[in-house]
Amino acid sequence: MNIDKLCMSYIRQELLLAVALFLIALLVMRVWFIDTILTPAIISVSFMLVVAVSIALVWRRVAKGAPDSLPTFFTAVSGFRMLLALAVMFVYYMVNKDTTMLPFFLVFMAFYFASLTHHSIFFASVSNRS
Repeated sequence: MNIDKLCMSYIRQELLLAVALFLIALLVMRVWFIDTILTPAIISVSFMLVVAVSIALVWRRVAKGAPDSLPTFFTAVSGFRMLLALAVMFVYYMVNKDTTMLPFFLVFMAFYFASLTHHSIFFASVSNRS
């Protein structure tokens, strides 16, 4: 099991998922004339990519240095991602106190759950290989 290749594979897959979701959001904007989801889509894709790259790089370091602590790492990553998502939603709420909170929440949750699902499936398959 080559950890560096798996790390790059995770980042590449997450990037493709983020681009696909962003293109879907743009398509929804064009078809239903919903202009309020552009900013939420940009924030969501940025959050998704920053968190994914961070997780992949930290996972690579933990997997190489202390593979016995990977279960603790996966638990910590789940909590970190959730707290960071709550912080992003709170900051968005503080900045935009108008009616754009619901579209932001819906778009952000779509990106969040897609990223969470990818993370779970990817690392479950990696754990089953080893």
